[in-house]
Amino acid sequence: MVASSQPLASAAGLRILDQGGNAADAAVATAAALAVTEPCNTGLGGDCFALYYCADTGRVTAMNSSGRAPAALDLARIKADGFAAGLPILHPHTVTVPGAAAGWCECLERHGTLPLADVLAPAIRLAAEGFPVGPNTAFIWKIGATNQLLKSPGGEQLLVDGRAPMAGQMFLNPGLAHTLEQLADRGREVFYQGEIGESIVAALREAGGVMSESDLAGHRVTWDEPISTVFEGLRVFECPPNGQGLAALMALSILREFDLGDDPYAADRIHFMIEAMRLAFADAHRFIADPAFASLPVAELLSEDYARGRSKSIDPRRANRQASHGAPLGGSDTVYFCAVDQAGNACSFINSNYMSFGTGIVPDGLGFSLQNRGIGFSLDPTHPNALEPGKRPFHTIIPGMITRVADGSLFAPFGVMGGFMQPQGHMQVVVAMARDGVDPQEALDRSRFNLSTGSANSAVVLESGFPEATVRELERRGHDPSVVSGAARIQFGRGQIIRRDPGGVLWGGSDPRADGCAVAQL
Repeated sequence: MVASSQPLASAAGLRILDQGGNAADAAVATAAALAVTEPCNTGLGGDCFALYYCADTGRVTAMNSSGRAPAALDLARIKADGFAAGLPILHPHTVTVPGAAAGWCECLERHGTLPLADVLAPAIRLAAEGFPVGPNTAFIWKIGATNQLLKSPGGEQLLVDGRAPMAGQMFLNPGLAHTLEQLADRGREVFYQGEIGESIVAALREAGGVMSESDLAGHRVTWDEPISTVFEGLRVFECPPNGQGLAALMALSILREFDLGDDPYAADRIHFMIEAMRLAFADAHRFIADPAFASLPVAELLSEDYARGRSKSIDPRRANRQASHGAPLGGSDTVYFCAVDQAGNACSFINSNYMSFGTGIVPDGLGFSLQNRGIGFSLDPTHPNALEPGKRPFHTIIPGMITRVADGSLFAPFGVMGGFMQPQGHMQVVVAMARDGVDPQEALDRSRFNLSTGSANSAVVLESGFPEATVRELERRGHDPSVVSGAARIQFGRGQIIRRDPGGVLWGGSDPRADGCAVAQL
């Protein structure tokens, strides 16, 4: 089974399963097809992370292919260029080395069974022959056209006569087809040490950036031990920092200390979940950074004692809009998708440009835009996440994986995309499946809340569907909630889940806030 936010991308992954590929092969095929069909949210100019469950060993491994800051970029350069107060989101200084191409290749090398050329073939065909743009994608593309593509060098290459394509309109991307063909024929070297990389550097240099060919050549993927916590008999895995998966796990650990009741929309349950998320965000923004540059107290933050202590700071009757980080040592836009193969292997994968088209900078002829992940750095030199040469920024994109504590068997790969909504979405769908026992589609269909700024003091945004009594009670407790519906629901993320029952039956779910679907082999 494959679940993604675009039907054609899900079909691409399924085609690879039909050709004898496994979950890793299907995931990379889906990633490439999404780069074609949803370029506003993902592509070769972005980064990726993955969790892989191996059915033979029961082990989960974590892949991090997020890029690093250029060697010539530091706080002194930022200050000299007049950006000491903060980087503009479209500036080339926000572009870190794009990691997606290397991540696709490494995922196949470590876990796949098919050649890269076979896996990329469906995406190449979609780019060369065209595809009909989905309605939600057209909506996001239109926003990105105004905010990024019409303002950035080369952005017009991803437009049709100076505008975003409309829903149902065919869009061809010959530049991306050629780029994918080069990657299929020559592997990652053509991207990081060849013509593609040279075009990326030229585009950034012309726009005022400092990235070099050596920055691209130095990119490396890391394979890490995933981090996890236990909730309701299930072990929930996330990639370790520099990603924010830690926030989802901390929130779930805190929730273990409360009786959540049986009503999924009861004010008490939603209050506890919001407050747990506030505390988790406070800690995340204080401690998460590139572990190669900072010593991070991950084990302490996930300890039972720390979660119990943090839970005691939650007032059952009042929102804490000034939540601060604890002392564990005593003192945008994205696509998520997943695949499970017949053997029970699972791949949970996420790929992102960050803010829609990222910077909107499109290198000539390549068919993709460059991300703006550098916005995730702090410009405070005392912060663990401060910008430094060769450093990876705080990253929002997080894939999830769940196993059963009793026997280590696969429960589900899962994810909810969308900036700081991601750990909140992870927490909410895990609670729905683990605490309430609902199937993946119902877990994704439920109305969600969102601390929209991803901070402890954020006001709460509620999706339409919450009972009026719950909204009023949350208001009385000081959450200052607002309710949104329609197209604005995109802020609540777009998720995918594939649950595997003990007998091998797969249950797929695909978020109604996106264009996608879950599809299965006959």
